[in-house]
Amino acid sequence: MSDDRPAPVLRAEGLVKTHHGEGAPAHAVRGVDLCVRHGEFVAITGPSGAGKSTLLHLLGGLQRPDAGSIWLDGESTDTYSEARWAVERRKRIGIVFQFFNLVSSLSVADNVELPALLAGTPPKQARAERERLLAELGLTGKERSMPGELSGGEQQRVALARALVNHPPLLLADEPAGSLDSKGTREVMRLLSRFHQRGQTILLVTHDARLASAADRVISFFDGRIADDATLDGGTPPRRAGISGVLELKD
Repeated sequence: MSDDRPAPVLRAEGLVKTHHGEGAPAHAVRGVDLCVRHGEFVAITGPSGAGKSTLLHLLGGLQRPDAGSIWLDGESTDTYSEARWAVERRKRIGIVFQFFNLVSSLSVADNVELPALLAGTPPKQARAERERLLAELGLTGKERSMPGELSGGEQQRVALARALVNHPPLLLADEPAGSLDSKGTREVMRLLSRFHQRGQTILLVTHDARLASAADRVISFFDGRIADDATLDGGTPPRRAGISGVLELKD
């Protein structure tokens, strides 16, 4: 029976990544297959050192896998150069990091507008989109502030605005509340849920069960592998193909 659904936003097969440093090699990702469909909110949870962030960095093109392949909207990324991945991160993939990664020498307004301008958005349109996002995220009046003048929660909201300014089909969030207090964590959880309800596809890496509970699908990651994949109430169950088909998720 044919599947008429659109290609997944993100698909990975056989991803492997080993870190080589002092001592024995660290096998961070060990043959991971993953499929994320349009509109899903997927949380990847697991203990520190399980390889969650490495997996997210591979999926966003920030690191290259030792083996395996990644598809964005059905298009293979195997031949992507660093420059091409940078373009995709501006247009198709928004990324939010644990430590915000804002440009300290730029104002809030300039931090948010920069990805839009780099993607070729006209300045007037970039400014309008920035104003809309900052208003929605409760940051009106902070446009001329520098990142160092903001609280951690405010910086993370600026980072979220920057990640969403180009309307990317996929948002990757790497421990977005990892350096925030409980209030900031609740704020991030509420904002991610709000954008997901509007159709934003989100892949979240977190060790925080509260944040993970906002997702409609939770993947448990342990020792570089997917240990479990559970759909929460109201979500769409992940498909598992037969032996002759593509396994979208496997342990």
